[in-house]
Amino acid sequence: MRLSYLDYHTCGEPVRIVTGGYPELTGATILDKRRQARDSYDHLRRAMMLEPRGHAGMYGVIPVEASHPEAVFGVLFTHNEGYSTMCGHATIALGRYAIERGLVPAVEPVTRFAIEAPCGLLRLACEVSDGKVGEVRFESVPAFVHARDRVVEVPGFGRITTDIAYGGAFYCILPASRFGLDLFESPVERLTEAASALTDTVRSGAPITHPAEPDLGFLYGTIVTDEAGSGETSFNLCIFAERQIDRSPTGSGVTARMALDHAKGLVGLGRTRSFRSITGGRFSGRVLGPAAYPAEGAVTVEVGGLSHLAGEGAFIIEADDPLGLGFALPARFAEISAAQE
Repeated sequence: MRLSYLDYHTCGEPVRIVTGGYPELTGATILDKRRQARDSYDHLRRAMMLEPRGHAGMYGVIPVEASHPEAVFGVLFTHNEGYSTMCGHATIALGRYAIERGLVPAVEPVTRFAIEAPCGLLRLACEVSDGKVGEVRFESVPAFVHARDRVVEVPGFGRITTDIAYGGAFYCILPASRFGLDLFESPVERLTEAASALTDTVRSGAPITHPAEPDLGFLYGTIVTDEAGSGETSFNLCIFAERQIDRSPTGSGVTARMALDHAKGLVGLGRTRSFRSITGGRFSGRVLGPAAYPAEGAVTVEVGGLSHLAGEGAFIIEADDPLGLGFALPARFAEISAAQE
């Protein structure tokens, strides 16, 4: 079997876009297609995301036919564990991909079009000069605060207070200091451990529900922040899926953070804020205005950033290759022995 692809990165976070060889998905809606990909073709996600072709931090996109009439095409987002409902860093890369590969006619100085993600319609505005795409901005699906000051008992860290907000996916959002850590000085492994423990604890408690679509009602990850004020550039670290570290500032996370800051009265309409990641990569965030949506205080947020082309090629999956469909490196040799028994 042969799968072709293009690789981009946004602030160092990979975006592997499937360009050929993936079966056509026939679901009527984008969420139907997501379920079909998960239930029938998950071996292909594993082959593209995991070793030997990928790694624990790989991220991907499967372009599909859109079901929304305004969308040029639809997308499914993939990672080491499964399928995301939204991805901002991949959306920024998709702006370049769509224009530079001729899926959308280039219009200078700004090309505008929409794509359909599992969470809804995303409207893109891409700066274009001499045929090359620069900054890509996208308008989020409605973003809102799900919970303020939720207190949970986290094993190893005690009672932790967190906010939960939605920006196409649900995130716990809190400063590292609430874990007794420092975002800049604490080892990334310790920050990852803390964020993952909080995610696991919240997931095991009262279920998170989405006001419009049951398939979107789950906690995707935790965003650990610095102590920057609302008028300052803020650094954050997002841990999602199976302890996966986002190298970018996290587009859906920036969306959720802006919705949260706006709800707290810290960021007004039209005000731009900068967010930086562990690589130093930068996204901008701006609350455009209220959104008509069945969630109190829902807003539309615009997020912007830059993406870069990293490579292209094709993967071969040989029928007799025992590791051809991908593997995650085990933590102990005992896991290999158990799997072979």
